[in-house]
Amino acid sequence: MTQSDRSDIVLGILGGLAICAVLFAIARFGFGWFVPFAPPPSQALPPSIAAPADIRRADFHGEHASTDVRRLADWIAESGDAEGRDFVLIDKKNAHVYVFDKDARLRDSSPALLGYAVGDDTVPDIGTRPLDKVLASEKTTPAGRFVGERGHNARNEDVVWVDYDAAVSMHRVLTTNPAERRLERLASPTIADNRVSFGCINLPVAFYENSIGPLFANQRAIIYVLPEVKALEDVFGGLREASFVTSPQPQVAALRSAAQAHGR
Repeated sequence: MTQSDRSDIVLGILGGLAICAVLFAIARFGFGWFVPFAPPPSQALPPSIAAPADIRRADFHGEHASTDVRRLADWIAESGDAEGRDFVLIDKKNAHVYVFDKDARLRDSSPALLGYAVGDDTVPDIGTRPLDKVLASEKTTPAGRFVGERGHNARNEDVVWVDYDAAVSMHRVLTTNPAERRLERLASPTIADNRVSFGCINLPVAFYENSIGPLFANQRAIIYVLPEVKALEDVFGGLREASFVTSPQPQVAALRSAAQAHGR
């Protein structure tokens, strides 16, 4: 046997050992060991934040709003829940009203006065009782999704009905009882004094006449009243299936950066 033959045999043995080592590694570890820059499992993006970049979101034009308001507005924009109509969000916790066009772009916003009592439900017969028969604990502004329309109240004033059966409407701020100081309550910087009505949403006169009245003049629009006791998802169930988040937390941004650094 020549020296060349011995070299060929040695090389063949070494090649065979290398192939065996590769086959063993595949059997033991799978193909993942071939990816040198894959991030560890802890850096994988959860499905809820790996949503497509073209998700529709509400445009607040820089206006401040709570996380719940933004979540709901984004969901309305993405899901089309407003059925192609303009819509209004009423944030009871912060006594604020937001008006959006059908493309979920903010048109206007304003502070508001709301029902005296904290709560998200109404007493079934509340709309048929005289006002002096309504208990303080029953003066709630109900939460939910309503199809609002323009109409007139018992004083023949034009209002926007939120829940006609419960006699809950949006209207110009009432000043018939000076002791209630409703104008002062609307103008004050705190929300602690914005609970005073029987359940109706009282609005500044200019805001009602410029933004609410014209919105409902020739159409119905959707009114969303956010809860203050119940969870947002318990009132608007579609939020449970929402496949995106409105405001990523700092750790989410870190995960995104890590994934991008590894080419994902």
